[in-house]
Amino acid sequence: MPFEGLGDKLQLAFKDLRGKGKLSESDIDAALREVRRALLEADVNFKVAKDFIAHVREKAMGEEVFGSLKPDQTVIKIVRDELTELLGGTQSKITLSSTGMTVIMLVGLQGAGKTTTAGKLALMFKKKGHRPMLAACDVYRPAAIKQLEVLGEQTDVPVYRMPPNVDPVHIARYAVDTAKSYNRDIVILDTAGRLTIDEKLMAELRNIKAEVHPQEILLVLDSMTGQDAVNTAKAFDESLGIDGTILTKMDGDARGGAALSIKSVTGKPIKMIGVSEKLDGGLEDFHPDRMAGRILDLGDLETLIETAQRNMDQDSLKDAAGKIRKGEFTLDDFLKQLKQIRKLGSFQSILGMIPGMGKFKDQLKDVDLDGKEVKHIEAIILSMTPEERANVKILNGSRRKRIADGAGVKIQDVNRMMKQFQEMQKTMKKMKNKKINPSKMGGLGGLPGMFHK
Repeated sequence: MPFEGLGDKLQLAFKDLRGKGKLSESDIDAALREVRRALLEADVNFKVAKDFIAHVREKAMGEEVFGSLKPDQTVIKIVRDELTELLGGTQSKITLSSTGMTVIMLVGLQGAGKTTTAGKLALMFKKKGHRPMLAACDVYRPAAIKQLEVLGEQTDVPVYRMPPNVDPVHIARYAVDTAKSYNRDIVILDTAGRLTIDEKLMAELRNIKAEVHPQEILLVLDSMTGQDAVNTAKAFDESLGIDGTILTKMDGDARGGAALSIKSVTGKPIKMIGVSEKLDGGLEDFHPDRMAGRILDLGDLETLIETAQRNMDQDSLKDAAGKIRKGEFTLDDFLKQLKQIRKLGSFQSILGMIPGMGKFKDQLKDVDLDGKEVKHIEAIILSMTPEERANVKILNGSRRKRIADGAGVKIQDVNRMMKQFQEMQKTMKKMKNKKINPSKMGGLGGLPGMFHK
């Protein structure tokens, strides 16, 4: 989960502040020392960390904290605001041409994930109603062109290619001309990975830029390389001039030093982040304020809602909500919702978007929406008859044994799941009686309990 290590350390830094009716200067200084240590351990640039602490301390020492009724929350709010600024302040979207065609040029080091990112971008734009085209401008890496063609087939987006011995500048120019003739509105140029010290290859990028005048030059960076990614961004910007960055592998980066340093060091925003290997949904817009909320365990319900709206069947959710209100939620309904929820990504990423759920991370660390236990739950439900799925009260001993045999599990597994499902039904009935709107659950209500032994 992004920033997991940093988030844990920041929570510890604020632990002694919570619940205090009044804070002293020494209380704040002690907390900020821990925050500074957490930032440096997250591989944040030293100067960036130093300036961050100075800004927070300046605000925290004012009347804003000492005159507050809840000083601990005020300090956390100040830290969140400063984190938001550190991450870029406001969202910076990819710029598309208001008239004519948009050319997006992807650049970066080898292995950063440019080609895969090109495919993700193409699919994202296609789903938004655009007509993208991919252009294979990497003539140096073996199989680079073939990889892009495979991504084109998977996303149903055309790929412009020429023989490997052709100059990439020539390829880029003809790709743009071809896109215009076929009424494509976005061209994504997948260029070869290169080091900034290779002046010949950097000159090639500058020539492509001069030839096709891209609206966006986006540097694709591996977030897990930390300060190396920041140094790379600075070097590419000085040599080529970039408009922003895309950070890949954020789902595997528990530190987050690159994301927290890039804007301050280069002045260029993070525009998107890679959050999974999946083509569909594996790339997200970067929202500094939302990410700051996740780091501090304040949640990110906006992204969770957007992800649910984008990936889950809204009619199915409404139908489930209606059944919950009426107390008619069955195992068939649960199975449908389980399949919907799996579209949201890993369970840990979902937890990170729910305020206050960070404290339960250890208890829920073994929950895997694609794991063996979830598959066992699906197998158990599918081994039941329609009548049994509609009314679990008829499940006597012989029926449960038959279900266990059919699902390839122990009868104790069936008993445990039935007990937990019935507990979930009781919770739903209480919600109904209290007139709580189940549709706001987004299909998540009661799910974690199904996995605990």
